[in-house]
Amino acid sequence: MRTDTSPGALPARAPLALVPGEPVLDVVIPVFNEEKDLGPCVRRLHEHLTRTFPYPFRITVADNASTDRTPEVAHGLASVLDGVRSTRLEEKGRGRALRQVWSASDAPVLAYMDVDLSTDLNALLPLVAPLISGHSDLAIGTRLARSSRVVRGAKREFISRAYNLLLRSSLAARFSDAQCGFKAIRHEVAERLLPLVEDTGWFFDTELLVLAERAGLRIHEVPVDWVDDPDSTVHIVRTATEDLKGVWRVGRALAVGALPLDRLARPFGDDPRDRSALPEVECGLARQLLGFCAVGALSTVLYLLLYSAFRAGTGPQFANGAALLLSAIANTAANRRLTFGVRGRDRALRHQAQGLVVFGIGLALTSGSLAALGAATAAPAHSTELAVLITANLAATVLRFLLFRAWVFPERRDTPVNVKDDIR
Repeated sequence: MRTDTSPGALPARAPLALVPGEPVLDVVIPVFNEEKDLGPCVRRLHEHLTRTFPYPFRITVADNASTDRTPEVAHGLASVLDGVRSTRLEEKGRGRALRQVWSASDAPVLAYMDVDLSTDLNALLPLVAPLISGHSDLAIGTRLARSSRVVRGAKREFISRAYNLLLRSSLAARFSDAQCGFKAIRHEVAERLLPLVEDTGWFFDTELLVLAERAGLRIHEVPVDWVDDPDSTVHIVRTATEDLKGVWRVGRALAVGALPLDRLARPFGDDPRDRSALPEVECGLARQLLGFCAVGALSTVLYLLLYSAFRAGTGPQFANGAALLLSAIANTAANRRLTFGVRGRDRALRHQAQGLVVFGIGLALTSGSLAALGAATAAPAHSTELAVLITANLAATVLRFLLFRAWVFPERRDTPVNVKDDIR
């Protein structure tokens, strides 16, 4: 895997500063031997952008070493249509074409689409608008959203869904459609991501998306209407094989930490997660409270189920102690991972031991409540016992959160942070 040669951290995302007369959008159409479809495609796209796009634009035809009349057709289109240009590559590869054109372009928003225009062009403005406004870093069309309307054969549908399922299971990808030929990216993001992308073929944009997502960049998805091109020249088996190789290569690089994705982090002011750089601000409390409440609700359900099961064959005190012990172990493990973000086995036993101390406090509260109920009523109803236990558990929960946050899983600040240096 190649090492990083990209510039430093991304600037804070902001709406684009538009320059009069300069193109805001550069749409790249990579082609190989498309002399028949290229002319109608470019004219239709040019007419659509002229009629609907509110900013200056450019269309770039990137010829991938075609051996037919595609270069002549591209040159002819560039000579008669304003805002159309063509470039020639002597080697094949969609990724190679996108890398070369995007790297050389001066437009602040870069996009590409397939020459067959399978995607409805009405999705183009919604695709690039979040990039122009500063809301997102990349944007993709998705054929797999519920609101997308797609016409294609069962074979391609199965392959597409299987491929995206593979990405989710192997690379933990959260975007829905990696291979839709309808994507856009902000220029400053492309400058930093492209040096990290190794593939030059069909896996190029999948690799780009995976790296962007792992770097914490924002990917906007647009449902599209899409009609399959029956004359597509894509070789499915060869492409699938190359994609599998790419998945293995990227997954291995991510696993060993070979990609310096932390260099893509944006400075404070854009990503709320960066506010941890301010030592005087207590960060993460709201997120931790939400996580703790979710875990606590599930733990309470588990506790009540266990208590009811144990209560059927034993007394209330034993049933309470056993149910609370088992649910406390599960609660500590869940809060360790989900609420306080502690990963790995380091200090796991210590955390469980501290959690058992917190459990002891909860046991004292709930057992005391049961004892008080027993002293007040000789034979309390089961529903009354549950109501008392829920109330006692609520009090124990508040104390448990405070102890977890301050004692069991305290925030570790090994080195002081200089805010001015961090955002410089």
